[in-house]
Amino acid sequence: MRRTLILLMFVLGSAAASAQSVSLAGSIGDTKALLMIDGSPHTVAVGATVKGVTLKRVMPNAAEVEIGGKLLAVTMGGSPASVGGGGGGGASGREILIAAGPGGHFVANGQINGKPAQFLVDTGATAIAMSKSEAERLGVDWKRGQRSLVQTANGVVPTYQVSLTSVRIGDVEIFNVAAAVVQAEMPVILLGNSFLSRFSMRRDADVLKLEKR
Repeated sequence: MRRTLILLMFVLGSAAASAQSVSLAGSIGDTKALLMIDGSPHTVAVGATVKGVTLKRVMPNAAEVEIGGKLLAVTMGGSPASVGGGGGGGASGREILIAAGPGGHFVANGQINGKPAQFLVDTGATAIAMSKSEAERLGVDWKRGQRSLVQTANGVVPTYQVSLTSVRIGDVEIFNVAAAVVQAEMPVILLGNSFLSRFSMRRDADVLKLEKR
């Protein structure tokens, strides 16, 4: 009986050790990637192995990793890849890492209300801001929002204040986030302080770190 229990503990321990959850937080050129491995951030070079995860190659907004002999693709803002029963795709993380892009801007892929979206970090924006066309693509009912007027470079334009059910970047998800829908075209969605204020922010060289409060 004792031998059976020891064997069972060994099997369960081995299964837990092999469980890995990996998501892509950013990349530095095509030689390094910022990987969240079991909730912890790591900068990994192509060919290197960290905690049983080997980075095989870095692609635009994606990376290929090897876990337990299996090749898996992870994308920026996508659900974590997992092997051995870990992860599961739930947004249980507390930290977001965003690498600086061209011009020093911090751009991240994520989701709004479960649909893919691309964000530009803007600490000067009061709330998340998006165009009417983006809101419609994301299924945001902007017409029922509170109407107001704002001054822009193109003059005064109407905006609608709405609440987003969820905003997710990588393995971190925030709920009930204020946003503004602008009746003018915008090239990207601005990630403003209605989201950023939920985090403590720190910049380390070309990496922006957001840690959930």
